[in-house]
Amino acid sequence: MRITAFFLGSILILASCARSSQEKKSLNLSQEFKDYWYSGTAEITSYELEQARYGEIRTGEAVLIYVTEDFLPEEQVKANSSESENISVLKLNATKKFLTGIYPYSIMQSSFYPLDGTEHALKVSASIQEWCGQVYTQLNNRNNFEVTSHSYFQGEADLDFSLEKTYLENEIWNVLRIDPDSVPVGNFKMIPSLEYLRLSHKEIKAYAATGEFYTIENFNIYTLEYPELERVLKIYFSRGFPYSIEKWEESYPSGFGENVEILTSKAVKKAQIKTDYWNKNSNKNLPLRQKLELN
Repeated sequence: MRITAFFLGSILILASCARSSQEKKSLNLSQEFKDYWYSGTAEITSYELEQARYGEIRTGEAVLIYVTEDFLPEEQVKANSSESENISVLKLNATKKFLTGIYPYSIMQSSFYPLDGTEHALKVSASIQEWCGQVYTQLNNRNNFEVTSHSYFQGEADLDFSLEKTYLENEIWNVLRIDPDSVPVGNFKMIPSLEYLRLSHKEIKAYAATGEFYTIENFNIYTLEYPELERVLKIYFSRGFPYSIEKWEESYPSGFGENVEILTSKAVKKAQIKTDYWNKNSNKNLPLRQKLELN
């Protein structure tokens, strides 16, 4: 690894929202990778969250759920059966929950990264719900990036457009778990996370970015900086396989009018388990949330 000094019959379908995929043609995946990610379980990690919103830091929880599954290349959804044309993907569902005064925020981003050598995530989506309304954005990797976005905000209501293919910040979180050497470094164009773009009401497009690696203590750190957005993202992950995400920091302007200032959102790992969570939907399974230290 390059490190520089700076770096799852119809009943079953209804019963499960995910399953481990069958192993297909792939990148040069090690046996260690296959043993870990094709084990029939998902990796679930909880984080203590400090989230910047409206010029203040809010406390909450974040969860990263990684799992391999079979993906239909045309429909770009999870396959219900194992077929030769399916693509094996490493999926990430990333969630955040926090309060802004009296009302709650719930955010979820999903990214589906192919393990067959295809460049870029096959699909990325983001949804944000709070008492004022909801927002949903989806990007599909076809001939171009096809983007559909819906919002309750004026000027963002219903959008359908295409973008040239380029790096996606959302896919970085998958790539770091597969092959950290494959993430971009130096200067390049990148589409920032859909969560950030919608929360900040920025245009969905590629922005100039800089990426680099460095190390501090027991962490590898991947940093993304967007000068135009005054935004910096730092992802801290373990130095050895399976490259677990230990924490992250995200700094950008927050607030209104003259009270805008650079605030830093932070998430720090609390607990992690591996389990077939889609089969753990009974009340008797609630203690698993205690293991994850989730409210």
